[in-house]
Amino acid sequence: MLEHTPSAEDGRSGLTIGFDIGGTNLRAAVIDPAGEIVDSMSVPTAAEARELEDDIVRCVDSLAASHDIDAVGLALAGFLDPECEIVRFAPHLPWRDAPVREILSKRLDVPVRLEHDANSAAWGEWRFGAGRGAKEWVFFAVGTGIGATLFNDGTIYRGAFGTAPEFGHLVVSPGGRQCSCGKRGCLERYASGTALPDTCADLRGDFETTLPENPSGEEITVAARRGDPLGLAVMDNFGQWLGQGLSMVADVLDPELIVIGGGVSKDADLYLDRAREAMASQIVGAGHRPLARVATAKLGSAAGMIGVADLARQEHRG
Repeated sequence: MLEHTPSAEDGRSGLTIGFDIGGTNLRAAVIDPAGEIVDSMSVPTAAEARELEDDIVRCVDSLAASHDIDAVGLALAGFLDPECEIVRFAPHLPWRDAPVREILSKRLDVPVRLEHDANSAAWGEWRFGAGRGAKEWVFFAVGTGIGATLFNDGTIYRGAFGTAPEFGHLVVSPGGRQCSCGKRGCLERYASGTALPDTCADLRGDFETTLPENPSGEEITVAARRGDPLGLAVMDNFGQWLGQGLSMVADVLDPELIVIGGGVSKDADLYLDRAREAMASQIVGAGHRPLARVATAKLGSAAGMIGVADLARQEHRG
């Protein structure tokens, strides 16, 4: 069943639709040129490609019934071709080597833009949030895993084949926890939402706790806010590992700003100071060089929709 949340403001010019296509839900929002959400809706993500495309078309038709839509942007996790036209592989979606941009452009009869979800969220933060005014900066999307985006003077750096940067798979603990990528010791195995239960299990014998066996990440953060010793230790450990990863990125790129977004950023007060300390102590030339400012994202879970809608608008206007 569609969930539809209309706004009282209709008929605004320059409106675009941004989609956040997740493995569970397909979220869509009408975004104005100032990055504000005018209207929104959501539907469960379909398991079949044609059905997913049908749902996207239905969402656009529903929103376009009340708004004059100029373009549509789609943000998703996965690998795109360098031109952002073909979805090569998306782990939680049914598309494989699918020319999604062409398919939907023909069906919708409006310009369509595809973009990686981390890049979309980063663009939203650069245009309307924590990254405004920055030139050389990095966005970390810390959630189930770690996505990242590198900005160079208002341009997203993609690498030669469109897959950069994979900072979540920097090896911070050689021979450590097994990662789904095939390596061991990747940063996202220690500093992501899915890493929290593993760290909790590793530290359980060293701290008193009221946490149950095999707690969720949410249970761990709630316990930490209550002052639970194990919960606090897990979040401190999280910050330590994240800071180590940030120091590696800062050593290579020397950015002026690092913005932490994604689902785990809502609990940044539990780990960000520790991450800053770890980064400052481990960076090359510690104490003798300028240090990147580390901030939290401002747009929350809507960042991807806002960002990809703005990218679609800019591309449409040339």
